Amino acid sequence: MQNSKISSQYVDELISIIMPAYKAAAVISESIQSVVDQTYEKWELIITDDCSPDNTVEVVRNWCKRDERIKLIEAPANGGPAAARNLSLSQARGRWVAFLDSDDLWLPQKLEIQLKFHLQQQAKISYTEFRRIHADGTGVGRLIKIPTKLTYRQLLGNTGIATSTVLVDRKLTGTFSMKKMFYDDFGCWLDILRSGGWASGLREDLMRYRVMGGSVSRNKRRSAIEVWKTYRNVENLGLLDSSIHFASYAIRALLKYRQF
Repeated sequence: MQNSKISSQYVDELISIIMPAYKAAAVISESIQSVVDQTYEKWELIITDDCSPDNTVEVVRNWCKRDERIKLIEAPANGGPAAARNLSLSQARGRWVAFLDSDDLWLPQKLEIQLKFHLQQQAKISYTEFRRIHADGTGVGRLIKIPTKLTYRQLLGNTGIATSTVLVDRKLTGTFSMKKMFYDDFGCWLDILRSGGWASGLREDLMRYRVMGGSVSRNKRRSAIEVWKTYRNVENLGLLDSSIHFASYAIRALLKYRQF
């Protein structure tokens, strides 16, 4: 995945923020505002609207008029989160790629603190701690703790990387993209780490994860099935290996969601 020729074209200090959006008109302004409020100012926010039936596009267009660092892509057809993220990635100019879902929020120093940490770690990926909030933005939950380091093998059985906390160094990874699968983000992190390297966890609370009623990640039975399919059909693991990693993943998921 590493490609020095491609990585040389990236803007070194620029962080490209990838945001897919679908029916997000009610919450996306808060997410965008949390980017605008960042103490680190060298960023571009690339929002791909996935054919929203509400006025998400209109809301984003208004933000584009207010800040030239915000860019809107309108997907030609509804393709799901992976396709939307890949459209944004195709336009990303930064060496650094961050992800923020259209209903999540960053604390103001998130990018500044994480970039400094990431440079010290020499990791392909970094990620942070976070807290959940209710759909209406209230009720801040407990701190979700994370491991300080994850390799490919360790990540297989771990739930530690939340997408809206991730920062990727494309100088180390080269070009990457999301797979069209249920957990496109999990699959992507595995892709990046499969060839070596690691992800470093920054133990600071820097993100707010909004728990929406229809969130696919809250459907535990389907989530379990899709994680198993990832092991068997995507990563091509054997039955024993899959069982070991799945047991670890399931236990960690239960602990993670045992309380708000």
